[in-house]
Amino acid sequence: MTSQSESGAGPASDGEAIDDQDDLVVLLDRDGHQIGTAPRLAVHTRSTPRHLAFSCHILDVGGRVLITRRALGKVSWPGVWTNSCCGHPRPGERIPDAIERRVREELGLDVNPSTMVCAIPDFSYRATDASGIVEDELCPVYLALLDDPEEIVELYPDPEEVEEVAWVGWKDLYRTVQTMSPLLSPWSVLQVRQLGEDISAHLP
Repeated sequence: MTSQSESGAGPASDGEAIDDQDDLVVLLDRDGHQIGTAPRLAVHTRSTPRHLAFSCHILDVGGRVLITRRALGKVSWPGVWTNSCCGHPRPGERIPDAIERRVREELGLDVNPSTMVCAIPDFSYRATDASGIVEDELCPVYLALLDDPEEIVELYPDPEEVEEVAWVGWKDLYRTVQTMSPLLSPWSVLQVRQLGEDISAHLP
């Protein structure tokens, strides 16, 4: 879930644009209350503080889900398959707006916040990469619904973020999680298990 190359400026808490190097994440206490901010690039260490994030699973009109393989140059979990997009809302930024921003930056795809469903609002996890980097996040899980079949969805992945992409059936992904979970990021494994085999149960 760590993103080491998010691009573009966004609103800081004082409403002024901030440089990428000063991109901020929202820090949380153990009860999920906001307690401050910190530069995103400095947060992810061997003692990462609790912070706010999001995960998004993008579904085409037929219910197939987009999975992505993390770029090999990523600091944590390089080359691991994961969900469609992850990231961190900036201070004062609505999570659906943050998802729209990051999906466009990472995948070159426009998703409409009005089509998003918050499937697991209280998802939370802590995990440690083989290198020792820790993730410690309150990470609401959203489903973003597309109007098109995956055959005509155009993607333009950022190579610094995404090594490759694939569209798979949700039940196939669920079975992979049950049998070959080491191939996937720890947060996506937990999310898919919690969402269950029938993703339609979470759709409007």
